[in-house]
Amino acid sequence: MDDTAARFTRVTSSHWGAFEVDVENDRIVATRPFSGDTHPSHIPDILPQAVHHRSRVARPSIRRGWLDSRQRSGRGTGDFVELPWDEALDIAAAEIDRIRKTHGNEAIFGGSYGWSSAGRFHHAQSQVHRFLNSIGGYVASFGSYSTGCAQSIMPHVFGINFLSLLYEHQEGWHSIHDHTETLVMFGGINPKNAQVSMGGVTDHDTAGWMQRFLGKGMYCLNVGPQRTDAPAGCAWLPVRPGSDTALMLALAYVLESEGLTDHAFLDRYTEGFARFRPYLMGERDGTPKTPEWAAELCGAAPDAIRDLARRMASTRTLITVAWSLQRGEHGEQPYWMSAVLAAMLGQIGLPGGGVGYGYGAIGGVGKTLDAMSGMTFSQLTNPVQTRIPVARIADMLRNPGQPYDFNGQRAPYPDIRLIYWAGGNPYHHHQDLNALHEAWQQPETIIVNEPWWTATAKRADIVFPATTPYEREDIGRSSLDDHLFHMPRLVSPVGEARDDYAIFAGLAERIGVGEVFSEGRSADDWIEILYADYRERAAAQGIEIPDLDGLRQENWIKLPIRSDRVGHSYFGPFREDPEQAPLGTPSGRIEIFSTTIDGFGYDDCPGHPIWLPPSEWLGSAAPEAPLHLVSPQPGDKLHSQLESALADVPGARPATLVIHPDDAATRAISTGDLLRVFNTRGACRARAQVSDDIRPGVVALPTGAWFSDPGGNIDLDGNPNVLTKDVGTSKLGQGCSAHTALVDVARLDT
Repeated sequence: MDDTAARFTRVTSSHWGAFEVDVENDRIVATRPFSGDTHPSHIPDILPQAVHHRSRVARPSIRRGWLDSRQRSGRGTGDFVELPWDEALDIAAAEIDRIRKTHGNEAIFGGSYGWSSAGRFHHAQSQVHRFLNSIGGYVASFGSYSTGCAQSIMPHVFGINFLSLLYEHQEGWHSIHDHTETLVMFGGINPKNAQVSMGGVTDHDTAGWMQRFLGKGMYCLNVGPQRTDAPAGCAWLPVRPGSDTALMLALAYVLESEGLTDHAFLDRYTEGFARFRPYLMGERDGTPKTPEWAAELCGAAPDAIRDLARRMASTRTLITVAWSLQRGEHGEQPYWMSAVLAAMLGQIGLPGGGVGYGYGAIGGVGKTLDAMSGMTFSQLTNPVQTRIPVARIADMLRNPGQPYDFNGQRAPYPDIRLIYWAGGNPYHHHQDLNALHEAWQQPETIIVNEPWWTATAKRADIVFPATTPYEREDIGRSSLDDHLFHMPRLVSPVGEARDDYAIFAGLAERIGVGEVFSEGRSADDWIEILYADYRERAAAQGIEIPDLDGLRQENWIKLPIRSDRVGHSYFGPFREDPEQAPLGTPSGRIEIFSTTIDGFGYDDCPGHPIWLPPSEWLGSAAPEAPLHLVSPQPGDKLHSQLESALADVPGARPATLVIHPDDAATRAISTGDLLRVFNTRGACRARAQVSDDIRPGVVALPTGAWFSDPGGNIDLDGNPNVLTKDVGTSKLGQGCSAHTALVDVARLDT
């Protein structure tokens, strides 16, 4: 590729897949779908506007109040002073060094969410963590907003790291197609969400597989409040958000009361059903978990529950559970109970049967690929052992030194004096953003590497302008995909932007750890080294790939690692011989009752799954908040990325809220009306879409709109996290509870 050419076209990769890019006179002017993608994403359509958008951070900037007097208050409202790179790096390095020498490295929080680039070297999370480790370490976070609760509970149940189960050991699409007769999707399987995947997904095949399932006559049932969480043609059971555990318990009750439970499977492969059964049958608490009991909670008819249980017992059934189910108060319970229900059916370990998690959540789940190790830029070793659950950041900032419970441990929150954030926007991910904004005023210093003036950048003290993936060279490769990409530098850095590596190398040199961080190598050197190592590993597996110059010329190649194999499930060998292939639980079996969890003594997560109503539940709701809010992923972007340009599209903002005709009629709301969505935590604007594709009593507002500046009483663009509740799922998981939120809606006359 000739970077000086007036116009050229190249393919690059992203978390939403590969696409062609037209460049003219050092500007991205157009994008097109990648030819090898059966259902390409339209997310990159807005890329030409986003990369060159006026909201780009042009130069190193320091908040005036902090620069003049180290003032903490005013983050989000104060103006910034632009400085030359050397001066800004000197100031930041001196401040980082002061904090670590005065308060220790446990006073530094290393924030990053890992979604900023699909490139293997310019991976912001690796870059910031390597830098912080080179200066003595940092307080880290555990889990993700998407799966943090599941990452805590499921190792107790299945004895395996949840992400390993999710990405490496579940039933593939081929196996489901060939063997599954009944697909029960708690939370649906939504191709919209499957547009994205960590490191990219080149062939978006989720929608195609779902159509194949329906075409062969598979019974596909979407269990959840939105019809659109599964493709057209799927049956729909529109249950109330947060009630899935009650429905699963009722299904289990039918199995047990009608003699449909596979007790031979339970006896050989599980631990603790005898401790769980008295609760299920009501012998312990006087409340049998009957379909009639569940109907009052979830809204499904008792006969529909019975019919579904009988169908599941008489056919090869796969239960799938969306990530969204564990993003609510007591999110551990539906995940644990889904495993118990699958065990009672006795189909765990059979092709096309049992239970699976996260299908449709990202594009990589369901693909069957031979393992091929990827390229990883070492983060070095973190000497600091302290870490917090990722969704408890605001609690940590509000309550330094205060003890909290997490997965059997009790520890004090660290006293954070400095936050360094690179990659990710917490003002997209986190809940109760008005409360986060207040907590965010507590640290002495906040430093951010960011391409755009996001809400997080506006609330920093020092902002370094970072390049986007289109302004630097990298290699694209994901373990969930069978393509390898050279990601060329397509345009020059916008303004004075530098890549994260250059920023951290500059800081490390000033602090005296330059050699530790960079090892004397440039970014180009590291890409050469990482790729050469990857090529050697591939050759050891009998896979020949071109050298780096060859990959630059070819732009991309398809790796011969796709497999149609079945029976690769984590549970296959276990089912064949549980004594020779035990699970990693204390009993070596699936734990319906966990002695470990029971020993924690948590009232909000006891030793077996139970029904625990969320504290914010419609049955006890205040009149001012009678609607349950769900906040799904957006369809036009990844999280909040590219939002600056999307917000310029006429009619695109505020975000669209879906409301049922019955709820709309009582409020005199019509499609297109401007709305105020509100509760005691905050308010935001939204644009109404009246539809019967959502259950009455529920409204849906997607995430992704940038959080507005503080000072007003309403978020202008429609960020639902001004409304969501910032409490942990339980003492065990301490995950995100975004889907436990009640609101009301009213027309906003302008």
